[in-house]
This record gives sequence, C-alpha cells and structure tokens, in this order.
Amino acid sequence: MAKKSKPADEIEQPEVGGAAAAITESQKADAEEQIVSNHRTIDYDTKEYPVEVLVQKYLARLEDDDNELFVPDYQREHTWPEDHQSKFIESVLIGLPIPYLFVADVSDKEGRLEIVDGSQRIRTLAAFLQNNLRLGGLKKLTKLEGFKFEDLPISRQRRFKRHTLRMIELTENADEEVRRDLFERINTGSQTLTDMEVRWGVHDSEFLRFIRKCSENELFKELAPLSEAAAKRRERQEFVLRFFAYLDNYQHFDRKVVTFLNEYLDKMQPKFDKPTEKAMKTEWEQMLAFVKRVFPNGFSKAKGHTRTPRIRYEALSVGSALALRKNPKLNPDSVDWLESKAFRVLTTSDASNSRPKVVKRIEYVRDKLLGAAE
Repeated sequence: MAKKSKPADEIEQPEVGGAAAAITESQKADAEEQIVSNHRTIDYDTKEYPVEVLVQKYLARLEDDDNELFVPDYQREHTWPEDHQSKFIESVLIGLPIPYLFVADVSDKEGRLEIVDGSQRIRTLAAFLQNNLRLGGLKKLTKLEGFKFEDLPISRQRRFKRHTLRMIELTENADEEVRRDLFERINTGSQTLTDMEVRWGVHDSEFLRFIRKCSENELFKELAPLSEAAAKRRERQEFVLRFFAYLDNYQHFDRKVVTFLNEYLDKMQPKFDKPTEKAMKTEWEQMLAFVKRVFPNGFSKAKGHTRTPRIRYEALSVGSALALRKNPKLNPDSVDWLESKAFRVLTTSDASNSRPKVVKRIEYVRDKLLGAAE
C-alpha cells in the first residue's frame, strides 16, 4: 500500500546541529519579508576601459601620491609572484574573461578611485607595459617564454593595450554603511580592516579610548588633514594607532600592517595604566608640537591639502619622536630634504611595506633631523 505524501510545508529537512528542522510556510514568509526589508539600492556605475587607459590612470602622478587610480594601504604588502603575474598576462592575451575590477570614489573633493579589488591585476599590467615583467611558466603560450612587452610585435602590443577590462565604480553618493559592507564582502584585504573597526566600536577598552582621545587633538587635525569621508571611517584613530605601534616596535615589523596593529592592540590593552597613559600622551603632544614648529606643511605635502598620505605621516611622526628621544631640545636648521627625491621615493603611496622599507623611511627622517651624515 502506497504511503501518503506529506504537505510541502511539513516535509522534514536534513538535521542541522543534531536536531531536525522543518521549514514552515510561515517561516518562509518571514524570511522573504526580512530579505525585502534589508534589500539595498546600491549606487554604482559599470564602466569599461582599455588596458592602456587603466595603466595610465594608475601610473600618472603615482610618484606624487596623486594618481587617479590608487592602491589603498591595506593592500600594499600583498604581491603576486612572477609566475602568477605571467599567468594573468597570458589570460589577457588569449582573451579569457577577466573578473570585474571594483573601485570606490571615496575622496570627497579629489575624485580619486580606491582599488578595492583588482590591485594586483592593475599593478601586473603596469609592470608588463613598462617592460618590468618577463613572462615565464606559461601553460598555453609557451613560445612567449622569456618575452617582455617590448618583444611582442607592434601589432600585438597595440591590440594588448586596446584590450578592455570591466570595472564597477561605487559612486561618491553611496551610503557609508553600504560601502563598508561591500568592502567586507568582496575584498579579503579589507576584511581584516573591518574587523579592527568592529573591535574599536564593540570591544572597548581604556587603551582604545585613549587612542580615540588622541585622535581628537585639534593640533593633530590641523597637521594631518583628512577628508570628511576618511574621518568617518576612523582614519584619524588609525593614524594614532600606527604612530604608537611603529614607535614601539618598528624595527621588528615583519608581517602585514593590519596583523602588526592588531598584535600591538592585544599587547597594550591588558597593561595600559595611568602612568603609561601619561607618558604616551606627553610623547604624542611633544611630537605634534615639534612637527608644527619644524615642518611647514605638517604631515601633508602642501598647504590646503585635504588628504594626508599614511606612509608620509608614519615616517615624519615616528622619525620625529625618535629624534626627540635622543635630543628633546632638537631644533634643526633646515628640512629641505622633505623635497628630495630620496624622501619622495621612500614615501610614495606604492612604497613597499616590507620591514627594510619601513625601517629605512623612519630612520631616514630621524637621522636627517639629528643631522646624521647620509
């Protein structure tokens, strides 16, 4: 005798966590209502650019940290190995579909685009077009082994530069909450940064409150101008945290920046007391007063700027504090080296966050202020 079928809303579902769960029509209706209530209208544009144009947007004014298409700090320590870069170039050459680039217009007044997802692709294309990448380990185009871009026939070079990539651009009108949510969901680099924002907002502590208090210092705001959007993303707190973390242990920096900062937070939170707070606050304020007195434009590159490059800030703030530890009455005759090619190279936005580079730029500032010979 055939068994009688159960109604659809009574069919038992596979066990989850050891208990049978039956989804009812009422639950389905509630779930649909929740989806509708949380649905967002995302303000974005989809664009398509030739490789040559994308690379130009990335390279133009890169040295001055004012390139239109820029790599955010949290991605700078990640670098594809050359075989991975070669594989990507091979994919472009044979016409395979390339995933969308994802960028965000996060600079209120300057119209620059932060690369949220796709920085390695952009940098690989730039390296190849500049003949800084020699192809190797190719699977399909084996006869291109050892080629640089300049070794391709002119006709192929032109076609390569005309190849287009698609890009999703989150516009400046997008809701702040939507931006952060999207950053977290589509980009692994920003996932860790978002975790830090959660720690600051939820897992409060005396040390984190101290960081926030330092970030509200009016002189600091004057010396390190930031856009309104950057300030809302707690960029000032990030700057303060970086100052103390590098000052404490820059010589042993050997990991991702976010990991380095998180480890410093973990170390400081349980041992932060009143004497420690007083000493750190004094050093922070003395450093700011020194920067105000000595550097004509503070931490920014020129008067009137609404943006302060993180790497430049780190070098000047930590280098100054280290110099003051050696000579509290320091009064340098000149800071002309701020305009030197050497300093510019050490503090461009695409400078490596490897330990040698971090040490070199911080100690360059320290030694210049102390008058040490090059």
